[in-house]
Amino acid sequence: MPGPLLYAVTVLIWGTTWYGIALQVGTVPETVSVAYRFAIAGGLLLAWCLARGRRLAFGWRDQIFVALQGLCLFCVNYVVFYIAASYLTSGLLAVVFSTIVVMNMFGAALIFGTPMRRRVVAGAGIGLTGMALLFWPELRGFDLSSDGVIGLGLSLFATAFVSAGNLISARNQRAGLGVMETNALGMSYGAAFTALFALLNGDPFLFDTSIAYIGSLLYLAVPGSVIAFWCYLTLLGRIGAGRAAYAMVLFPVIALGISTLVEGFRWSPAAFAGVALILAGNVLVLTRTGARAPAPSRG
Repeated sequence: MPGPLLYAVTVLIWGTTWYGIALQVGTVPETVSVAYRFAIAGGLLLAWCLARGRRLAFGWRDQIFVALQGLCLFCVNYVVFYIAASYLTSGLLAVVFSTIVVMNMFGAALIFGTPMRRRVVAGAGIGLTGMALLFWPELRGFDLSSDGVIGLGLSLFATAFVSAGNLISARNQRAGLGVMETNALGMSYGAAFTALFALLNGDPFLFDTSIAYIGSLLYLAVPGSVIAFWCYLTLLGRIGAGRAAYAMVLFPVIALGISTLVEGFRWSPAAFAGVALILAGNVLVLTRTGARAPAPSRG
């Protein structure tokens, strides 16, 4: 699949999952909802890999890194984000999550020695400035004395785990491990880790039979996990963690569009200016200026 299409699918699907996560918060404990989500997604991917004859037996060292990918990408970060959704609006969650752009670039520079190109840093800065403008009413109304502080801390903590998972996935692709295979095993590990934590924490394995819960669960499990993670992690292997993560700067734009339709969000001049800056930064970051990023060995 061409890079621009991978990018578009990732942004469109994950931009809508914020609302899906909000629909999951309620009757079922967050840990249990995350376990359900990745048990479904991991099961589907394992079945696909087995049907296609994909190799799932890796050496012990690679299995450890796949398990770590599952822990970071499909367990801890989602549990924490589901909890944070009880404290912050989906728009503000998305703004905090956009800090992964900086986290990924610094992480890639530290671990892989990836150069921090000024064009990428400038584009990310423009995009984050636009994000601040876009959600200025929420940011301005953020009360440090409220539970919002807890939500902010949880969101940053979860984002750090996503960034770590991205870098581990990049390592796995460089080691020649396929994206679909590592996702299948990683999601299965993530579901198992989350279910174990739920049991140890005494969380009841309830299930909400409402259309909203079941529909959002299936959407998060299949498009939101199976399809979007394959697109994003493939993109990450091709163009690097810094540029791939910039796709996430557009997530709040999609979330805002949903808020406009569902929650009655009103557009302002600052919001329009924010969108323009985000798109400008997007173009700046994605413009090729040098050698092509190395592709993964498999994927």
